[in-house]
Amino acid sequence: MKLRVPRAALAAVILAAPLSMSPVLIAPASAQWIVYDPTNYAQNLLSATRALQQINNQITSLQNEATMLINQARNLTSLPFSSLQQLQQSVQRTQQLLGEAQRIAYNVQNIDQAFRTNYSAGSASMSASDQQLLAQAKERWNNTVSGLQDAMRVQAGVVGNIDTNRTQMSALVGQSQGATGALQATQAGNQLLALQAQQLADLTAVVSANGRSQALAEAERSAAAEQGREQRRRFLTPGAGYQPGNAQMFPGSN
Repeated sequence: MKLRVPRAALAAVILAAPLSMSPVLIAPASAQWIVYDPTNYAQNLLSATRALQQINNQITSLQNEATMLINQARNLTSLPFSSLQQLQQSVQRTQQLLGEAQRIAYNVQNIDQAFRTNYSAGSASMSASDQQLLAQAKERWNNTVSGLQDAMRVQAGVVGNIDTNRTQMSALVGQSQGATGALQATQAGNQLLALQAQQLADLTAVVSANGRSQALAEAERSAAAEQGREQRRRFLTPGAGYQPGNAQMFPGSN
């Protein structure tokens, strides 16, 4: 009697045979599997972004500090221009003209002495002779003329300073407008103030010289009026007149 095997079972045996005969692959124990973690990746990316932002902030801070140092260096840069010498020369010229005042100088003791001698009420006293009165009047006239001349000389000197002042003012304004920092602008402004002070000094000198000449003229008129009264008094005062006396036409005769 023959044993029959079903076809389905036979097919299963045929298919299973190669599997049982093939080698089994087992992963080694040292092998590592790469696992992608989205959360960890996002955190690492965020940390790197923050680090990059900090570096950018540090770079910006360094740039700002460098700009600040550059500005400080500009603010501390001195102005390469000075008008001090020219201004001092202008002031010295005006002072020299005032110091060359003729006859009565700008000195309190000198003025007091001159007025006691030629301008006071006692200078035209009754005891003064006609020659003394004439000499005093001439002295006063010379003082007045000298004062007027001195005033005109001071005026001419101040006018001569105008051109120098104009040149210096233009240069200082240009330096102020082209200043690279606060120090240069301040120094230019200070020199402009010095120029203004010099101009005020010239104006003071002119006013003083004009006032001196006017004071001398007024003093001369006052003294001349006093001297005129004294001379009129002397002219109107009657003299001793004629006094009769004994006279002999022929001495020795009886």
